[in-house]
Amino acid sequence: MSINNNYLDRRIVKSKRAMKDALLALMNEKDFKEISISDIVREADLNRGTFYKHYQYKEDILHEIMDEVIDDLIQSYREPYKGVEIFEIKKLSTSAVKIFDHVYKYANFYSHIVKTSTLTGFQNKFCSVLKELALSDLHNPLNDPKIDREIHANYQAYAILGMVIEWINSGFKYSPHFMAEQLLEIIRYNRAESVVKPVIKK
Repeated sequence: MSINNNYLDRRIVKSKRAMKDALLALMNEKDFKEISISDIVREADLNRGTFYKHYQYKEDILHEIMDEVIDDLIQSYREPYKGVEIFEIKKLSTSAVKIFDHVYKYANFYSHIVKTSTLTGFQNKFCSVLKELALSDLHNPLNDPKIDREIHANYQAYAILGMVIEWINSGFKYSPHFMAEQLLEIIRYNRAESVVKPVIKK
């Protein structure tokens, strides 16, 4: 790739980042439906031409932000068992739990899932992603046959969401490390399965 192409790519990334940040900042001030494209480019210190080079509607920016957050959510969830043959939950360290680091990284975005009506559907998406990861990636040969795997995965996903929402409502008063520590203590207290086999499909 040429130097010019590298420069152009960096400019595109920078412009799109500025518009994403601008949209989230504006959502702190007013409802999404009241935000105009002019508001976004003014906040981002760009012109309308730049907006239309990359997007057609303001919703396109929001969808791109959500896709970015979901991709990072998946990576953060998989971090503790990435590249391992056997995943022993009882040996899981606080530093390996990255999901709260992920939420804190996108704190401005996540704040909107409880403060506005625009992103209420994202809560269901969040849980759906965690549920599917638990079902597809982690196979526990010692599962209690009386417990339905799908219901159990739902329980875990919504429990994590509940922790995240309370954390947001507290104004992120605790560190991501403390939240991860609390999650591990809760898992151990609940006597969760100690060994699972990751099955990540390529």
